[in-house]
Amino acid sequence: MAMRLTLMTTIFLVGCSAAIAAPTQDVILPASVIFATSTGYWEDDGNAPAVERAPATAESVSDSQERRHGYYKLFAVRQPDRTSKVYLQQIAQTETGPAIASTIELQEISDLKPYVTDIRPENSSGIIKQPGLFATIYLKTDPAAEPDGWTVLIDELGDITIEKATN
Repeated sequence: MAMRLTLMTTIFLVGCSAAIAAPTQDVILPASVIFATSTGYWEDDGNAPAVERAPATAESVSDSQERRHGYYKLFAVRQPDRTSKVYLQQIAQTETGPAIASTIELQEISDLKPYVTDIRPENSSGIIKQPGLFATIYLKTDPAAEPDGWTVLIDELGDITIEKATN
């Protein structure tokens, strides 16, 4: 009986240790994405270009003429030299869930070779139902300097304006 109890305890402990061992992790978000915010609102008739400066390789969510709508995502990706590139995506709300409608690099920001320290939406109350986007990217061009704010504004027509924030 003692041998049987010892064997069962050993099997139980081996099973428990296997369950406790490092579980496989699904990479949901790459480690290089250091800041991201989702904000704003857009809609179109399905034929409009995704974003004014979107590359020709942008993903197409739908070829139909149905109205599409969704929100924007603004995020910074850390580069090997510790600077960042900043991207803007249009996320379409579809029947099967969110889908990327387009992705563009915000070259005006990336050209600064910034050290991004934060990205914030205009407000934190969730997705707004007015067309457009307003967000602030905080960045340094010198790692020892204080961060500056840069605003990203998309108007109701989809035109993008990027400029240094003024108080």
